Order: sequence, then C-alpha cells, then structure tokens
Amino acid sequence: AQCVLMPQADCLFPWRTALGNATMALENRGVPRAHADAEARALFTRLGLEGTEALYPRELSGGMRQRVAFARTVLAQKPVLLLDEPFGALDTITRYELQDWLHAYLANESATVLLVTHDIEEALLLCDRVIALATNGDIVEINGFGAHAARRAELVVDPAFLACRTEILALLA
Repeated sequence: AQCVLMPQADCLFPWRTALGNATMALENRGVPRAHADAEARALFTRLGLEGTEALYPRELSGGMRQRVAFARTVLAQKPVLLLDEPFGALDTITRYELQDWLHAYLANESATVLLVTHDIEEALLLCDRVIALATNGDIVEINGFGAHAARRAELVVDPAFLACRTEILALLA
C-alpha cells in the first residue's frame, strides 16, 4: 500500500508500550528492532514524548496517545498520509503544538496529505488546497496556506489569512 491511515481514535494496542506502538509499521516491514527503536526515539524527542517510551497507552494522556499515533503514522514512511480529524480530541494548546509540528514536518517531506477536519482554520493552516462541503451540498475550493513557512501564531493574524478564512466561512454559510 502507498498510503497510511491515521483515524480519529489513536487505536493504540494496550499491550504494547508507546515505543512498541510507534514502531509497528517498521517492524512489519522487517526493519531491525534496534533501527526501528532509534528512529522512533528520535521522533519521540521531536514530538515531546521523550521519557514515555516504556509507558503503556493507559498511562498516557490523550495528547500523548495522539502523538504516539502520529509517530506510528509518520514512521510508516508512506507517500500518502490519510489523516481523519487527527487533532479533534486534543486540548487547544496540544492541538496548536501538533499543528505546528505537522506543518514543519510537511515542509520537509514530499508526502501528500489528505486531511479531513471540521476546523476551517486548521485546514487553511495546514493545506495547500482546501475543499469544503457546504451545508447545501455545494463544493467550495480555496487555496490554503500550507506552503507558507510561517508558524500558526503568525499566520492566524495575517490579513490575507483572515480574509481567506472570512471568505470560506461566507461561502459555506
């Protein structure tokens, strides 16, 4: 398969540690355990998960579980990432941190991402192209800001971003 799915729920296996859950795709491809663990540990550091490697899902917060799910998704190293409401269950601060992390990750990777979200601002921040379904069934397409290098805090106050957000909200009403 050329794609990997990250569903809304983290779907972590309760009998595997955080590190074990993250390395599953690598293990399934036959990557030696030491190499898989090293890759996952490096990603855990970038995701703020250092020190959680030996914890089981029941011992992790919801935000930590979601970051482990992100690690598992990214470590699959597929050219297409299918992300279904990946930030929906997160608190605001963790959501913003992970949006910034994903934005930076995508700027350095050649992956194609299909992001399903109900959050217009999130779609505009992370995506180059936003396709929204209006309540009347119309399809609205607009350019997003995913290719911009600016971080979330800078983009959400940019006049162009605000105008785009207002435009798409008006089109969807």
